[in-house]
Amino acid sequence: MRTALVLLLLLALAAVPGSLVPQEGRQPAQAADFRRRNPDLAPLLDTLGFFDVYSSPWFAAVYLLLFVSLAGCIVPRTVQYVRTLRARPPAAPRRLDRLPQHAVWTASADRGEVLLTAADLLRRRRFRADLDVGGSVAGEKGYLREAGNLVFHASLFGLLVALAVGSLFGTTGQKLVLEGDSFTNTLTQYDDFTPGTLASADSLQPFSFQLKGFSATYQRSGPQRGTASSFVARLNYSKSDGGPARDTLVEVNKPLEVDGAKVFLLGHGYAPVVTVRDGKGDIAWQGPAAFLPQDANLTSVGVIKAPDARDRDGKRDGLGFTGLFLPTVQLTQTGWASSFPATDDPVLVLTAYHGDLGMDSGRPQNVYQLDSSRMTQFRKADGSPFAQALRPGDRMQLPGGAGSLTFDGIKQWASFQIARNPSNSTALWSAVAMGLGLCASLFVRRRRVWVRAEAMLSGRVRIVVAGLDPGGTDRTAEEVAELAEELRERFPALKAAESDVKNLEPLPQEQK
Repeated sequence: MRTALVLLLLLALAAVPGSLVPQEGRQPAQAADFRRRNPDLAPLLDTLGFFDVYSSPWFAAVYLLLFVSLAGCIVPRTVQYVRTLRARPPAAPRRLDRLPQHAVWTASADRGEVLLTAADLLRRRRFRADLDVGGSVAGEKGYLREAGNLVFHASLFGLLVALAVGSLFGTTGQKLVLEGDSFTNTLTQYDDFTPGTLASADSLQPFSFQLKGFSATYQRSGPQRGTASSFVARLNYSKSDGGPARDTLVEVNKPLEVDGAKVFLLGHGYAPVVTVRDGKGDIAWQGPAAFLPQDANLTSVGVIKAPDARDRDGKRDGLGFTGLFLPTVQLTQTGWASSFPATDDPVLVLTAYHGDLGMDSGRPQNVYQLDSSRMTQFRKADGSPFAQALRPGDRMQLPGGAGSLTFDGIKQWASFQIARNPSNSTALWSAVAMGLGLCASLFVRRRRVWVRAEAMLSGRVRIVVAGLDPGGTDRTAEEVAELAEELRERFPALKAAESDVKNLEPLPQEQK
């Protein structure tokens, strides 16, 4: 047991680097940034496996040793517990009247009848009772204490198994969905996907959903002004390809569950709808562009890319725009900002570039960033950077007749996390069983009670009732008193023997 506790502590300590160092499997961008900022420390951490702690050999070794240790703790204790259940309760001590909780009186009764009655009363009180040929009855209960210990350790074993199964076969992914767009649960649809070590794309459930709309309400006044009151995403989902579609609402902490997978609502933002025309007047790009929030008031940054735009001479000259979207515009001393997350006074502030966007270079690009290394920023006649603030319906006319951008409207988007863990129910019930087992091991006490009937002259019987509780609780004294009272009712004390009746208090020192 001590070994298991030490290994459990080691497992907790081993998990600390996983919370301090970005993990490549789940946070690839943060891990790459950490490597750039710590070029001297990164190689050492990489050698130690700190960028992938939960898949490292040393973490797996501690985990497996904990499994073996728990198994080595549970199996022999279970065998011993079964043997204890099958064994007879311990025989009565020779001097019951020396136990702290006891009662003694003399009655006129048959010794065999007293013992049979005592055994029956003990069984009614859920004691395991055993009638000894030596003239005593032994009763014991509180076996649930050790059962609680075994349940706790077995449940901990089950919880560790569930965590291991979830890590091996679970999947987690994120997806940003615009209003009106759909998502199908296939690998290519995810913005970010983290499979378990043994999981594959074939294990993904074939469901899909469409974001019909999104609504958010915010506090309009008071100290909590701007705080969200509700986020609600209206989805139309289908459990299989071509299956019947159903409408549902997904809110924070109220996910959609489909065939063991859960769709959580993570966040939301705005997507300005724009139309980009090139130098020839043709539409080079049209639609919503998702901007990513940067603060609680949803001041958002984003880019718009039109790689196939052409100049007035018909030559390919891509257009790129980057800037801010402000749901409720506010111009401060530090620059543009949003003062409220709702679209009370929306403004789109953009600057423009032209040239090669690098989208045909074969290198992957972030769709939310503009690579301007091979582009030229448009400038005004005085040489200053060209930028413009647009409200819905406004148009940005690019210098030199290079094209234009029209701010047509606003859509919302919502980001979702799609997670599947095949061992969630096992982990839940293991945790519940751990709590129940811990309660039983803490609050249930082993208690032993004995009744001895000693034959005396003239048909009298000296009855002794005593109990023992290793924990020293008052419950044993109460049970001894109640059992003695019931036996007295059936076998009352003789008046001549009243001096033999003992209280439940320990005997005076001079009588010991």
